[in-house]
Amino acid sequence: MQTSGLAPGFAQANLVILPSEDAGEFLRFCELNPKPCPLLEVTEPGQVSLPRLAMNADLRTDLPMYRVWRSGQFTDEVTNISEIWQDNFVSVLIGCSFTFEEALIEAGIPVRHIELGCNVPMYRTNIDCKPAGRFHGPLVVSMRPLNPSDTSRAVQITSQFPDVHGAPIHIGTPEEIGITDLHSPDFGDAVPVAPGEQPVFWACGVTPQAALVAAKPEFAITHSPGCMFVSDLKDESLRRSPQL
Repeated sequence: MQTSGLAPGFAQANLVILPSEDAGEFLRFCELNPKPCPLLEVTEPGQVSLPRLAMNADLRTDLPMYRVWRSGQFTDEVTNISEIWQDNFVSVLIGCSFTFEEALIEAGIPVRHIELGCNVPMYRTNIDCKPAGRFHGPLVVSMRPLNPSDTSRAVQITSQFPDVHGAPIHIGTPEEIGITDLHSPDFGDAVPVAPGEQPVFWACGVTPQAALVAAKPEFAITHSPGCMFVSDLKDESLRRSPQL
């Protein structure tokens, strides 16, 4: 079950879980790439609750779907990770663009994948992230088609949410960032771009999954794309002065 449009008003987050020996290098990758990887919370090894995002949460059970990675390869998709949990696991919660969608809707800006009840389309780009040790790879983006008259307002609104990717990184001309076919996303579901609309691209928290492929840690767990952690934190608490 994808979580876009679920629990309106509450912030959502991407999840990456790594053994403590790999977590430091990954956190450096996040620090070097704050647009796709804005850090919301990092746990102590073995901790399953989140003092900032959701004290009563259990990260082993509270996401709709998890991906299990072994040596950089996606091997399993499961709904519960309790049986494979280890005491040295560090959980990294990264901001998600689903968080600012409620603000767009409240401003009268339609969000196509919510209208259609499907997942947001996500694409690998030709933009390289800054490397941190073994962790490197392409920037992944999410796409929402908008009328040009709505685009400037969408930029203004989402720029107020830097902890959940902020303003778009690219507008229109998908081929300039290496996307050759909007109808074939790498993750999520394709959505139509109507005549007169333009595709608008935001940095995406699936980017770390591309970095896992490159880094090849022995073991890792992530959310399944679009199946986010829904926190107790209100969206509005993440709104800041515009940062373009």
